[in-house]
Amino acid sequence: MERRRSVVAVQEAGRCDECVHDVRDSHRRAVAEFIHRRDELASGRGLPTAVAHSPGASRQWVSDELTQSARAVSDRGRAAVAARLRSVRHRSVAVVWACFGALVLGQTATAIGAGWTGARTAGLLAGLLVAGLLTGAAHAHRAKGGLLAPLTGEDNRLSTSRAVAATWVLFVCCAVLVLALQQAWASVPADRDRLFEGMTVGRGGGLLFVVALVCVVAVTARRVVAVRVQGQRLQKVRADRPRPRDLVCDDDGRAAFADVQYVLVSAAAVTFALVRLGRSPEQLPDLPWGTALLVAVSAATYLAAKYAEGGRPVVMSVVRAREAGDLDGPIRTGDDIEIRGTGFVPPGAGAPDRLARMVVRIGAVHVHVPLIPVPGGFANPADTMLTVPVPVEVEPGQVDVQVVTAAGVESNRCLIEVTD
Repeated sequence: MERRRSVVAVQEAGRCDECVHDVRDSHRRAVAEFIHRRDELASGRGLPTAVAHSPGASRQWVSDELTQSARAVSDRGRAAVAARLRSVRHRSVAVVWACFGALVLGQTATAIGAGWTGARTAGLLAGLLVAGLLTGAAHAHRAKGGLLAPLTGEDNRLSTSRAVAATWVLFVCCAVLVLALQQAWASVPADRDRLFEGMTVGRGGGLLFVVALVCVVAVTARRVVAVRVQGQRLQKVRADRPRPRDLVCDDDGRAAFADVQYVLVSAAAVTFALVRLGRSPEQLPDLPWGTALLVAVSAATYLAAKYAEGGRPVVMSVVRAREAGDLDGPIRTGDDIEIRGTGFVPPGAGAPDRLARMVVRIGAVHVHVPLIPVPGGFANPADTMLTVPVPVEVEPGQVDVQVVTAAGVESNRCLIEVTD
């Protein structure tokens, strides 16, 4: 019976892996088809004869066609992301137990010649306990990426501040467990007193300061982002899935100095603390105050960058779009207008389905920004300029023009004159 259950479990796991592969393959095919279709339309091929004679009609048809295709790709992408997150849980657990295996090998290698001690046993037991707890946490959040779930922010990206704080908290938990296990089987009162003194504030003050600091930074950064998003001072677009690059990059995937330096400085400090714990397992690592202050400066830089990043979209001017051969004149209904400014495409909103969400409010009429394809991307919308037609529903006279980005943030209003 047990053998039959094992065979059934293996077969189900194989079918699950096949399903994940099929979903990913379907998404890749959809992306490839969309790119081919976009480049085909950009070159002028594939247009229906009914709209080919009218530039405005053909542009609107192309935009609608690409918008529908982009939404289909997005739907398949969400299914692929759900399958990917389920597989990430297994990978995260594998990484945890690989780290535990490395700990076992390291303890065994360093014990040659020096001999096996109770501190080594305590270190292995602490590592085993932490690995078991992390495995349980990964199983509890198996549908949300396993161990990535508590490190993922509200925008579905890995949070740098949470990852740094989680690293320090895990390290401190391991250090305290090592001391607690040593004290549990210490039979000599002097040894118990020595272990107890190793946990005093005088020895672990620098470490406790760093742990408190990174935890406060994680909470403060979350609050700062939430308040700025609600106040429309920061544009945030939800990511498809969390990626490791989120720890050192901005929402557009470009390396961010504040995040990179915070990760590097914290990694160096954690490495130093690990070495100190290995050298003196009978006490909390005495992290020097110089190292603690270095982490504090790095954390302050990271937090200051959170206050400074982002901004609202700004409309600087609106002009009538003029093609070659056209006469200069006022803006009339049916004309194209160019909206010039900045911040129209928020970081992370470069995907076609996100670009298709952009809207320009002209008076009381909401105009969806048309997608204008070019080989390799889109000419419209762009971060600094949008081109939209003035619909006939717009009443002549003075009207306001306002941009609503894919993040739902509204720009300032710009007044234009529309004539008959």
